Amino acid sequence: MATLQERNGSFRVLFCWHGKRETFTLGQVSRDEAENKASQVDYLLMRLKQKFITMPPGIDIVTFLEFDGKPPVDDSNPPPPAKLTLAKVCDRYLSTHESSLEPSTVYGMRLHFNHLRKHLGDAFPIGELSLADLQQYVDRRAKAKGTNGRKLSPATIKKEIVSLRTAWNWGVKMKLVSGRFPYDGLRYPKTHDKPPFLTRQEIERRIKGGGLTAAEKAELWDALYLQAGEIDQLLQHVKDAATHPFLYPMFFFAAHTGARRSEIIRTRTADLDFVGKVVTIHERKRVKGRITTRRVPLSPQLVGVLKDWLAIHPGGQYLFCHATTVKRSRKRSLTTGHKDQKTRAKTVNGRLVGVKKRGALAIGPLTRDEAHDHFKRVLRDSKWEVLRGWHVCRHAFIGTCASKCVDQRFIDEWCGHMTEEQRRRYRHLAPSAQQEALAKVFA
Repeated sequence: MATLQERNGSFRVLFCWHGKRETFTLGQVSRDEAENKASQVDYLLMRLKQKFITMPPGIDIVTFLEFDGKPPVDDSNPPPPAKLTLAKVCDRYLSTHESSLEPSTVYGMRLHFNHLRKHLGDAFPIGELSLADLQQYVDRRAKAKGTNGRKLSPATIKKEIVSLRTAWNWGVKMKLVSGRFPYDGLRYPKTHDKPPFLTRQEIERRIKGGGLTAAEKAELWDALYLQAGEIDQLLQHVKDAATHPFLYPMFFFAAHTGARRSEIIRTRTADLDFVGKVVTIHERKRVKGRITTRRVPLSPQLVGVLKDWLAIHPGGQYLFCHATTVKRSRKRSLTTGHKDQKTRAKTVNGRLVGVKKRGALAIGPLTRDEAHDHFKRVLRDSKWEVLRGWHVCRHAFIGTCASKCVDQRFIDEWCGHMTEEQRRRYRHLAPSAQQEALAKVFA
């Protein structure tokens, strides 16, 4: 917002542009005239932000505002080339890599770029990016609120900077920018180790002790892992509560293979080998730029559940999928063009305006959002609604294998993409197994 400053009867206008304070002098004018000019500056800045107007090449923001958005044109010298903006680099990077990266990776980078563009500005000249700009961004983001009232995680902020660095390094190869990404010396807030994986009973005891904030309680539930008996209870609940036939086998598959959500929805029926009792998992995180596979044994129980599911499978190549149409589904309903509650008409005839029949849909895989939505719906209003997402099944699988003293090499082979840091955090045993082991030491 533009402000006025008066000194000895002379006015000047102050405003912020790309996080920096700018100013220009109006001189000795009346206060009404000065206030009108400040209002006009606010209006022009708003229009620039909304992209309804743009600054001519070679014109700085002060000159642009001094001349009411219509600076004089100097035909004697050709305007310098327009500076490459942050928005253009982000858009070009995503359009180039969208087909070669994991959809979840593209989704995450798009979120990161949106935050960067919001704080730095779409028109920020990327070639002028400095350590001070990045530090200012980190400091601002560190004050933002995360989930459950917590401060935004330093790890999240670092991922946003890494996304920008990745786009910068690509821009260097494309000769869009030059030089090293200016992040040497960048300081982040202190990070905290994630709590160790805890059983439900351990979490409930800590919460019952009192004194924990909502954020601290949520962090404890994030660390939940299920023991073997609890996995069976969860699967029985899904079997009883599921409204779609693919949900129970999908949960069973996740709990008995440790596959990630993206790997589950990518699995095809051809990947199952009931004779060899293995499934081929298609992964995209182990080797950069290449889709690799790993083979996971099928438990006898999983074989039975999958055979029952394949007997009623709706068709298509993917193992877990919807039928072509699903009641009350935004993407798989018979009609399309419906409006939401805020914009739709009050009458039935008014609501039907623009609604048309949807073309035939091929049977395809679930989307990541559909998988998450079904996960939360089937666990709603039960003791399992504290589970965050499909990854808890992966935690449970690895934790159960570790508690049964399965060789770590087998766990690595079955689960894939395991760093030493991940191994240390997953390398927990059930409390009873730990107590039994220690009791043997001092027996």
